[in-house]
Amino acid sequence: MQALNSWLHDVFIAPSVLETLVWLTLVSAVGILLGKLRVGKISLGITFVFFVGILSAHFGVRVDPEMNSFAQTLGLALFVYALGVEVGPSFFPSLKSQGILYNTLGLMVIGLGLTVVVALHYIFGISMPNMLGIMAGAVTNTPMLAAVQSTMQDALGSAGARQVADLALGCALTYPLGVVGMILAILTLNILDPKRHKRNEEENSRNTYITELELTNEVLFGKTILETVRLEEKHFIISRIWRGDTLIIPSSQTVLHEGDHLLVLVHPEDVEEMEQFFGRRAESRDWNRPDIDWDAIDSQLVSKRIIITNSKVNGAKLGALRLRNQYGINITRIDRAGIEILATPDLHLQLGDRLSVVGEAQEIERASKFLGDSINVLDKPKLFSFFFGLAVGCILGSIPLAIPGLSMPIKLGLAGGPIIVGILMGAFGARLRIATYMSNSATQLIKQLGIIIYLAGLGLASGEHFFEMIIHGDGLLWIGLGFLITYLPTMAVGLLSLFGYKKTHAETVGMLCGVMANSMALDYAMSINESRSSSVAYAIVYPVGMFVRIISAQILLSFFL
Repeated sequence: MQALNSWLHDVFIAPSVLETLVWLTLVSAVGILLGKLRVGKISLGITFVFFVGILSAHFGVRVDPEMNSFAQTLGLALFVYALGVEVGPSFFPSLKSQGILYNTLGLMVIGLGLTVVVALHYIFGISMPNMLGIMAGAVTNTPMLAAVQSTMQDALGSAGARQVADLALGCALTYPLGVVGMILAILTLNILDPKRHKRNEEENSRNTYITELELTNEVLFGKTILETVRLEEKHFIISRIWRGDTLIIPSSQTVLHEGDHLLVLVHPEDVEEMEQFFGRRAESRDWNRPDIDWDAIDSQLVSKRIIITNSKVNGAKLGALRLRNQYGINITRIDRAGIEILATPDLHLQLGDRLSVVGEAQEIERASKFLGDSINVLDKPKLFSFFFGLAVGCILGSIPLAIPGLSMPIKLGLAGGPIIVGILMGAFGARLRIATYMSNSATQLIKQLGIIIYLAGLGLASGEHFFEMIIHGDGLLWIGLGFLITYLPTMAVGLLSLFGYKKTHAETVGMLCGVMANSMALDYAMSINESRSSSVAYAIVYPVGMFVRIISAQILLSFFL
């Protein structure tokens, strides 16, 4: 019996590497299980891991602080870097159209939120570190909390251990109402704008627009497509030509004739200019409908989606491959991480790009062999680029940046550095012939593993004084202030988006959920809108919102330390 007691003590009670690992995994498992519970359509998901950790610490669980700190740091770095790699390929292309407006509105939410935080700091006399902890929960952004904690530790050292723990308490107290407050804002905006100005959601999720034009510009009669392209600065693709009853898949040397009906792919904002360049619109159908039957349209041809898996193609310019001339195929669309990109000659291709092509069956088969089109190749994660990029991100995050007017330099930290490098690797790694593609399942596994470990460690580190803060401290006041930080900025910018910029309800709330890093509210928004527009807006705003929150919170804290 003594041996059993000693074993139980070593595994579950005495702080050690083993005991810390056991509790981290147990807290994670129980939190994930509870995360499946729902109240109506609302669930806190994996955030339950955080609260299970808090309860465990409240009831006496103590873990090795150094081991727990390492686990939190590693988990956070894995999460933000994998997030950066995931959104990187579609991040910069998305900024060329509606992304600029989305991110501008998102930055307004962040600016108003910081203004509210400063105002509440002076009105209620709550320290700025605690206000930022409250804000981290109110905007459901735990990486921001980690960045602020790191800044506090650098400034105060071991003497500020309790203050660092209070930051996490503020986050824990306000996190649930951060989710609920966001959902209330979604409902309020829905009531205030019941029609929601619905548009074709597929059009909103595209970076390309398909239009049919009848050639009436005499200047272009008799010119080849190559000569035509050189006359216009805007990027466009002629994917099909109807000449009477004949369908032509054009090449660069195809000659244009008067009255040709051209199927042209352009950026949405360039449609009117293309009309002036080619001639009048002659749309016989809605070419942007998601359910359009391209196989029926190209009855004498074959339409197929090819996945780039040939490492030799990774980073190559589309025009340099001369696919149209060598194989007689036409690339109509390119899907990269869920965002459709215009197939311009100077576009750098990446592993995992999905090319929609049209042509003769035999030629498409030849092109498939050249491009790879072997999904099994993509199932193997590119671990060298992952760990190399993660290392560079951690190093970048540790570099002190001196800002005029601040008494101490700031650091991007292990939340800011890895996400920046992850985005850059995902966006531009292919140009350096670095294979950064990971399958969606691998990316999600790394992200979920990282954030769960971080939340479990955070809960165990900060839960000892949680209920004491609620019962004997200012916990209830903090909860109320957190709700104001959530609700006021989202409502102000939400109304501006709906009525000032005439955005749909789905787009507006998706943008708001993205800048608030609130995936739980996004699930709710998508359930009431039944639209992809919410998830597209979320994905566009999330990386910029995450980065700016991390940096702005550190800068604001530096003024008050």
